[in-house]
Amino acid sequence: MVDIELAKVNPAGVYKRPKDVLNDASLTREQKIDILRRWAYDERELAVAEEENMLTPVSNGTILDEVLESLLKLGVKHEDSGAPTKQG
Repeated sequence: MVDIELAKVNPAGVYKRPKDVLNDASLTREQKIDILRRWAYDERELAVAEEENMLTPVSNGTILDEVLESLLKLGVKHEDSGAPTKQG
């Protein structure tokens, strides 16, 4: 059984790939969306840190693409944070 609260704050620490969230039958659709949205946010934060030379590059954007694709599969059409930031 997955620790849902931990997955909501650190999705990459609980799941290897975004598709694993989709395939987790113990989660509701809403929980999957929450977890994937957090994962997207985390990936955007990493990208900003890399862009500002705060980190050694660790991602090529592939995970973010997978997260967004997974959200689409759940019927989430567009991720709009409401604020014009680098994070989305």
